[in-house]
Amino acid sequence: MRSRKVQVMVIGFFIMWTFITYYVLLRTSNAQLSRKQQQQLKRLVPEALAEQSKGLQLTRNLIEFLKYKYSSNEQPGTTTTTPRISIVAAEISNEIPAPESGVKATAESKSTPSQIPTQTHLANGEPVIPILVFACNRVSVVKCLDNLVQYRPSVEQFPIIVSQDCGDVLTKEAIQTFGKQLTLIEQPDLSDIVVLPKEKKFKGYYKISRHYGWALNTTFQIGFDFVVIVEDDLNVAPDFFEYFLATHKLLKQDPSLWCVSAWNDNGKANVVDTTRPDLLYRTDFFPGLGWMLTKELWQELSVKWPKSFWDDWIRHPEQRKDRVCIRPEISRTRTFGKIGVSNGLFFDKYLKHIKLSEDFVQFSKINMSYLLKDNYDKAFLKQVYVLPLVTFDELRRNLIALDGPVRIQYNNRDQYKRITRMLGLMDDFKSGVPRTAYHGIVSFYYNKRRVHLAPNANWKGYDLSWS
Repeated sequence: MRSRKVQVMVIGFFIMWTFITYYVLLRTSNAQLSRKQQQQLKRLVPEALAEQSKGLQLTRNLIEFLKYKYSSNEQPGTTTTTPRISIVAAEISNEIPAPESGVKATAESKSTPSQIPTQTHLANGEPVIPILVFACNRVSVVKCLDNLVQYRPSVEQFPIIVSQDCGDVLTKEAIQTFGKQLTLIEQPDLSDIVVLPKEKKFKGYYKISRHYGWALNTTFQIGFDFVVIVEDDLNVAPDFFEYFLATHKLLKQDPSLWCVSAWNDNGKANVVDTTRPDLLYRTDFFPGLGWMLTKELWQELSVKWPKSFWDDWIRHPEQRKDRVCIRPEISRTRTFGKIGVSNGLFFDKYLKHIKLSEDFVQFSKINMSYLLKDNYDKAFLKQVYVLPLVTFDELRRNLIALDGPVRIQYNNRDQYKRITRMLGLMDDFKSGVPRTAYHGIVSFYYNKRRVHLAPNANWKGYDLSWS
């Protein structure tokens, strides 16, 4: 009984402290200030909101801890296992019954009238390409939005639409500080999601998938031909917009392409050619993390959109259908979001080391036809399999007599994983496809030379059992 009273007192203290701090912040922001003071306040708002968010999160964490301490029914010594994130989870989630009609949104949910710009093409016929930013409860979304606003070449051609889930007030206020520079839409369905017991720890992935489905439907129904998706924890490169402006036509020209991504999964500074920021590749692996899709692709995917783990689902052969993406040598996005539903998976080892391009490449002045399937396959595949075959040890010790690109061969899954780990590349597979691979070939830069880690010449295709 005494513990219960302590619990209530502690929770009450933190809630009272939170609201008092918030009230003081509001009073300060509403006071009559000089222009100079207003400018200073505007700069301080994101920091104040961030501190406020930390306070709220601390309260939530404390509540969860106390619930666990006093309400847990688990027996001492028991352990729980974490289910593997895979395409299977998305399929199993279909066994969960959908909420009954009329119970879709909570009392706190509200539908936000869409204020999305309705112009889909410029006067010169060029398409309007909205940047759809997915946000939830990160006040640090201002870092992402600052970047986008800073580098955006045209407000008319690249409207920024921020779609917010979660209903977090502080994050919403942070987004609204950008005023008319962007449009804010809010996910109306904030209801809880019923999941299987073994998927409970991954409920966040179910909410993300629901949010993606709603936001993409809402945006594409305006009539846009293309949309670029950006998460709230991404910084973008100076030529981010130029990159998509130059590549969007490829998605219409080549039916074997289904996305253009700004991300290189193996984009760490020591394995990319920093002298070639203009270099682009085709890849069988769906990279995400700043990517463009077409209206037609969304029409295809939306009717079967999964309830969870949409990115694993989209990489499955049934969705990919042997289609590929364009990706850069040097990433045009970089993530700063270590904390999230993935709990920092891969962040310290890989993601925080990804190099963000600092150059501005005028991609729109480059002939992109080399990326079309017929042109690319003839040149790329022929080039790789006539290169000198070397071992990893020869590469590492710089014992290769010839200059220029080389090839390292792998023959099975274990051999591939062993080589990539020694090279510092990502070693995992999704639906049998290695990250950045094209026809099984993973290209990177090492000891000042281009290297292609490739299967043998009679490669038969990706093996799902390698995942």
